[in-house]
Amino acid sequence: MIKLDNRDLDILKVLSREGRISKADLAKRINLSPSPCWKRLERLESAGIIEGYSANISLKNLGPHVTVFVTVELEHHRAEYFQKFERAIREYEAVTACWAIGGGLDYLMQIVARDIDAYQRFMDALLDRELSVVRYFTYVVTKPVKQNAGLPLDDLYAGLLGTESDADRSE
Repeated sequence: MIKLDNRDLDILKVLSREGRISKADLAKRINLSPSPCWKRLERLESAGIIEGYSANISLKNLGPHVTVFVTVELEHHRAEYFQKFERAIREYEAVTACWAIGGGLDYLMQIVARDIDAYQRFMDALLDRELSVVRYFTYVVTKPVKQNAGLPLDDLYAGLLGTESDADRSE
């Protein structure tokens, strides 16, 4: 793990909200000259902190769809069953995110489908695979309230960073 400073966090905050910003505009935004900014950016990419860049797609402007959150509980709680379930989930494009969770349930999935019927066909196919699913609960999203807002980097790293030195500020 590389050591991050306030400049690194500033770069990450901007990129998490504006992935298409030019390198020159990024340097201006964080008040750093272009060459040191690019070096920091390359360092963050090579360290794997920046995993990639993507676009936020407006599904409502593409056409009808439904977003569904599904909690899943497996009948068997052994590694082989978790691994089998996770391998299967990775095969489905409709599963846009999946998290292993604690607290009585095993997984939380985000699914995007054309409509409720398509979602139910997906679930029926998933259940037919005998993945040890004992029960699942469906939560249909009625409207997005907040999404793609970037990460709370200031809160996550509060107190972990030292104060910025004069050399850091002049880069």
